[in-house]
Amino acid sequence: MSRSAPAAGWHGHAQEHGEIVERSALGSSMRWQVGVVDIVYADLDAVADRATAAAADGYEHIDPRIGYIDTSFALPIGCPTAFPKPVAGWCATPSPPRVSESNDGFERALRWWRAAPDALLEPWAGGAVATWDEIRALRAELPRLRLLVDTGHIADMGGDPCEYLALASHVQLRQGCAGHPQLHVDDSRGTVDVDAVARRLEQLDYQGLISIEYFDLPEQGWSLDEPRKWALDLACAWRAK
Repeated sequence: MSRSAPAAGWHGHAQEHGEIVERSALGSSMRWQVGVVDIVYADLDAVADRATAAAADGYEHIDPRIGYIDTSFALPIGCPTAFPKPVAGWCATPSPPRVSESNDGFERALRWWRAAPDALLEPWAGGAVATWDEIRALRAELPRLRLLVDTGHIADMGGDPCEYLALASHVQLRQGCAGHPQLHVDDSRGTVDVDAVARRLEQLDYQGLISIEYFDLPEQGWSLDEPRKWALDLACAWRAK
């Protein structure tokens, strides 16, 4: 299944999406553009400043919140985030939370993505659409549905990110394990097999982008002192493959 193309002005034209124009300062032998989610630079208030810092770190695009199409940014936009609900067009939104044992959040997801069929859904451990059964059930109603696959969130659920990649139109890369959505790339507890992810994307002839994401969100129980350093460490490990 082909991926949904971003609108003009979001990382260029659709036919260029996912192709490397020039090598990053990080160095790479891989064919996917490697960018970063702007929350890595949450200590900087302005999104433009975050893009400038990301460019200095060698990334090739940035994923901010929806609404930024400013061509004055130091980097093009990869896949913007719409939160708390998806909007029409190219963006990604986390699954709404599971609000009860009967999973009332599933019906909310059905309404939201029916109204925004080109938006990507991001599964996560607390989401109403997270397991393969839930994804299949939603796709039975919305066959165009595609995913943003966040490897750390899939690992946090105890899953294998490679099993989700066939439906991915955007990938956010992060190490993790069951109960921990973010670990350092060298943490021995990590269950995200970065080599296996790369091989699976090659097998699928993946045409999208890769974005690195780490975050300091203590209010959600996800504290991290050095998200920028951890992101760079993972980016360098990925580039070395």
